[in-house]
Amino acid sequence: MKQYILFLHEPPAMSMDISPEQMQQIIARYIAWREEVAAKGHMVGGQKLRDGEGRLLRAANGKVSVTDGPFAEAKEVVGGFFHIQAADYDQAVEIASTCPHLDFGAIEVREVEPTHG
Repeated sequence: MKQYILFLHEPPAMSMDISPEQMQQIIARYIAWREEVAAKGHMVGGQKLRDGEGRLLRAANGKVSVTDGPFAEAKEVVGGFFHIQAADYDQAVEIASTCPHLDFGAIEVREVEPTHG
């Protein structure tokens, strides 16, 4: 099977208007979805990324610059990812289309390119 990363894009302030009770319900939906995908043999892994923290590195003229990010001004940020395996893009998209994240943002599906070594 091929491997895919599902990048979970969302507005940067998505969780600000959600009560703790609502957040627990949302988390329960993600857990149930993850368990269902795992039971079918497609889940490899995944993680939520910490809100509002990160660093962006760029190289120019042999020097590396580091800036804080993501920025609150961004229209969307990557809030987490799932690593799945599927026969092809069609199946990966089918799996992603059942993820509860679509109620909150977008999902980018990218195939992992096999490397040797």
